[in-house]
Amino acid sequence: MVLESAIQPETLRTYAETDYRVDADQSFVLRIAEYNASLGDLFKANRVESCVFITAFNPYGQLLSDSANAQRHAELANELKYSTLKHFPAEGKHPTGHWSAELSYLVLGLSLEEASQLGKKYEQNAIVWCGVDLVPRLVVLR
Repeated sequence: MVLESAIQPETLRTYAETDYRVDADQSFVLRIAEYNASLGDLFKANRVESCVFITAFNPYGQLLSDSANAQRHAELANELKYSTLKHFPAEGKHPTGHWSAELSYLVLGLSLEEASQLGKKYEQNAIVWCGVDLVPRLVVLR
């Protein structure tokens, strides 16, 4: 539980309400604090026990242009391409549609510490991380 954060409570609430869509062999949606059996199938098939849902869009919640976000996404894609980490294209989108979808990735096999470091590298307010309990949780990074 985060007691203090530089992030506005409304922003955290929006993150918690967002649908985190994953384009794997069988596409599925992650929701904060909701058990996800499809994620369990993905973990089992890939012999991992954790994952992170991450974007490089809109650093620290500051809205960037489409081209700037595309460049940041390409940088993250390039980093993942040259890593040994299995990853899947994804997008985060709030169900009201008031905010544009953010291209993202679901990256398998990162510990919470590694996932947090990656989120900080891409200047994110938060990431979505999940362990063996298959319940995604919002991890606030600042």
